[in-house]
Amino acid sequence: MSQKTAIYPGFFDPITNGHLSIVNRGLQIFDNLVIAILNNPQKAPLFSINERIFMIKEAVKDKLNVEVDTFDGLLVDYAVKKNSNVILRGLRALSDFEYEFQMALMNRKLDRNIQSLFLMTDYKWFYTSSTIIKEAASFGGDVSGLVPEVVNCKLKEKFAPSKNT
Repeated sequence: MSQKTAIYPGFFDPITNGHLSIVNRGLQIFDNLVIAILNNPQKAPLFSINERIFMIKEAVKDKLNVEVDTFDGLLVDYAVKKNSNVILRGLRALSDFEYEFQMALMNRKLDRNIQSLFLMTDYKWFYTSSTIIKEAASFGGDVSGLVPEVVNCKLKEKFAPSKNT
């Protein structure tokens, strides 16, 4: 019996407990999961690609069937390269659905063999996003419990008050 692998793409700047919830639930459906970090030069991330890889690997270190990778270009091409025909995406709100639906339709147009699977986020992560977490952390807010501990530490480092002020 062949192993079924899903691609879980995203920017993951940074990874949150909501993302990890989708990872855990995806692993209940698929044998393997590739967390694929989009290398998008048009975005200005808080964390470098290497920092995001480190944090994600640390957050999933107990999951042997999860790979962390990066990609450029079309997601459908990356999925084919990884021998997968499933793109796993998490949904929070209706606004997520509209965007994700458009992306799924475009991916389907580009490659009819690629399927998109949407999982609703757990209720406790419904209002959580990387953007909101970064904003709260930038003002000294406590985001522990919303992100893995490694991410919480890295956010504190990034937003530590400058000793020169």
